[in-house]
Amino acid sequence: MATPEFILSLREKIGHEQLWLPGVSVVVLDDEGRVLLGRRADNGRWAVVSGIPEPGEQPGAAVVRECIEETGIVPELLGVCGVEAGTPLVFPNGDRCVFMDICFAARTGDPHLAHPADEESTQVGWFDPGALPEPVVASTPPRIRSALAWLADPAGGASFR
Repeated sequence: MATPEFILSLREKIGHEQLWLPGVSVVVLDDEGRVLLGRRADNGRWAVVSGIPEPGEQPGAAVVRECIEETGIVPELLGVCGVEAGTPLVFPNGDRCVFMDICFAARTGDPHLAHPADEESTQVGWFDPGALPEPVVASTPPRIRSALAWLADPAGGASFR
């Protein structure tokens, strides 16, 4: 995952200290109910599309941009299905952070357009939510469950932890 320039600039000032960062993710489903996953180049695990908004970028615009950049898919955002703080992470270089993720549910028109569109994903694919590939990022199954619950009952609102 490429580190945004604004984070590199912050790291020059604060070193490896923990950062509280915004994050966005999207659970994209096709007409068959399959979920779009990418195999991350940094750890080899399968995950829903996610990323970091640029300063001033709206969350919805950021997650659409990330999805296009990583998979070539233009998602149709349907709504926010979950908001949660992740667990503290420590990267191999010692950088520490916690992400506050806003997860969106989305649909796509043409699943055949999915492909690894940048260096962040080595593979992309469509999977039955009950039969996810391994290894999978730990945050992916709960995000998928939140999206499926929201799609089944949007009036119930997003999940919060």
